[in-house]
Amino acid sequence: MKTIIVATDFTPVAENAVEYAAAAARQTGAKLVLFHLYTVSVHAVNARVSPRALQEMLDRNKERFEARGEALRQAYQIDVVVDWYIGDFYESIRASIARFDASLVVMGMAAKSLEQDLLGNTTTSAIHKLRTPILAIPQGATFKGVKQVLFACDMLQGAQRAVLGKVREVAAGFDADVTIFHVNKTISKIKSGETAMALHGEAFDEVFGGLSYYYKEVQSKAVLDEINREIKAISADILVMVPLRYGFWSSLVHKSKTRIMASESEIPLLSIPLVKEEE
Repeated sequence: MKTIIVATDFTPVAENAVEYAAAAARQTGAKLVLFHLYTVSVHAVNARVSPRALQEMLDRNKERFEARGEALRQAYQIDVVVDWYIGDFYESIRASIARFDASLVVMGMAAKSLEQDLLGNTTTSAIHKLRTPILAIPQGATFKGVKQVLFACDMLQGAQRAVLGKVREVAAGFDADVTIFHVNKTISKIKSGETAMALHGEAFDEVFGGLSYYYKEVQSKAVLDEINREIKAISADILVMVPLRYGFWSSLVHKSKTRIMASESEIPLLSIPLVKEEE
């Protein structure tokens, strides 16, 4: 991980993610890009503030943002770049990713709520809209090093080497062990030897060569329950998942397991998007 982008709107949840990202950047030697999108408040719009007053608001926000970047630079002794935008969030974060060739975006994850469960939030939406790995930091999570990475996967749908490579990059950056964990809903596949290890063991060995990695497979229909049990069993520091895309109507009844885990997990969740074959 050469460059990490962390997004902040100065809320406690976002600022907690900033501290986590800064500590992670210090351990891995990565550059940290502090990203902020300024949004004009509804009150300012309704009050029809003058252009001069609006400019003063923008200048104060930029000054606060730049001061935050300098404070991180001093506190963690890392390379910090501030990247300030005004406009659409997704256009701006994509521009920042492209500008700095970032390999990871870090965002805070607010505590679960009914509204979030139904509609998601900025972080869960970004997981499905951006094509860069996103590390969602739950409220209250602090960086204590990363020793165990749990990769919860559905490898029977295809082991993409690009995805495995991203998992390896993260684990190697932290010098962590990897557990590849597959929850198989169909016991007949296990009985016939059609396990992910049997199908993709060569790819696992090739990609994770030189790292300590383990493979586990269990049969259960309660996928999320099994993942949570494994998190506790190995004391995982980061959970890695690959989000699958669903249309709007189907998503109402078939919510992404990645989105659910992102909103409920007590440990950071790293979402790695699938890559199209032609890419």
